[in-house]
Amino acid sequence: MKFGLRYCNTGRYIDPARAVELVQAGEAAGFESAWTVEHTVVPEGYQSAYPYSDDGKMAGGHDDVPLPDPLIWMAYVAAATQRINLATGILILPQHNPVITAKQIATLDYMSGGRVLLGIGVGWMREEFDAIGTPFDDRGPRADDYVGAMRALWSQEKSTYHGDFVSFDNVYCRPQPVNGSVPIIVGGHSKPAARRAGRLGDGFFPARGAPAELIAIARASAVAHGRDPDAIEITTSLPNDLDEIPALAAAGVGRLLVPVTPMAGLQTRLGNPDEVLAWRDVVDKYAET
Repeated sequence: MKFGLRYCNTGRYIDPARAVELVQAGEAAGFESAWTVEHTVVPEGYQSAYPYSDDGKMAGGHDDVPLPDPLIWMAYVAAATQRINLATGILILPQHNPVITAKQIATLDYMSGGRVLLGIGVGWMREEFDAIGTPFDDRGPRADDYVGAMRALWSQEKSTYHGDFVSFDNVYCRPQPVNGSVPIIVGGHSKPAARRAGRLGDGFFPARGAPAELIAIARASAVAHGRDPDAIEITTSLPNDLDEIPALAAAGVGRLLVPVTPMAGLQTRLGNPDEVLAWRDVVDKYAET
């Protein structure tokens, strides 16, 4: 079982010094990864329903929550750490130019020594897409196409790709990721997200809990597309009762994420770097689960 810290670029950790202190503490305590979240803009009074709360609003209760760009935040703390992986949980992929994003991710991975995990999602806030100038209704197939384009840029010596939304011939994109690609973890608490994870992801991150139905859908989708279902790494949130961890491991969950600020909207969370360091015994206890 791996453990990660979740929503690290929120709350008090938008402060540069506190951000470094948090991730260094996570590294010292044995946490495998530190995860960020993304909203480029949050339009005031948005009407799109946040799918993970009863009132349809994001945790925090207001629209002007500070939220640093995840890739820049990750680059900043990468320079102050050595081992801990740096992840997006998630990057709203269809809002990004995939060629530029592939370059940014590959550069960060190269300069951090291969420590990037790319969690992706398709987004839910139509108003944000409108502000960015990106179509909302085709965001699912657009995200699929963008994944294919980025993997081509990361893995091919001279890259060529032709999809419905992205097309290029014989281009060089350097540097490339340290390990030939970057793991792509599909986030989302829906059947389409689970199917996408099985079809093209290296992992699946349901936003809440470890829903057996969605995990089964992801694995069935992998089989349907000729992929190994056991190779789809499952990441979920930490349960409130730590005694549930062995059962999650038995169900195939490979990573648990511990929230560090109220932004996650979950009860169990670590409030400061001292609490993160105090988790060393918990991480050690369940590492072999």
